[in-house]
Amino acid sequence: MCLAIPGKIVKIKDNIALIDYQTEKRRGRIVNGSYKAGDYVLIQGGLVIEKIPSNQAKEWLRAFQK
Repeated sequence: MCLAIPGKIVKIKDNIALIDYQTEKRRGRIVNGSYKAGDYVLIQGGLVIEKIPSNQAKEWLRAFQK
C-alpha cells in the first residue's frame, strides 16, 4: 500500500513539475491535464496523477503533522 501526500507545485518546465513537500522537493512528470504553479497535486511513480483542491490538501497536511 502506498500513501500519497499532497505537494505544492513550485514551477513547471517542459512538463516536469517541481513539487514542494515542505520537508523536501521532488520532480514529477505531467502527462495529461492542466496544472500551474501553486496547485496541490498527488504524484505516484514519478507522475502527476491528480490535482487536489487547496483547502483539502492543507487539511491533509495538518493531519500528517500531528
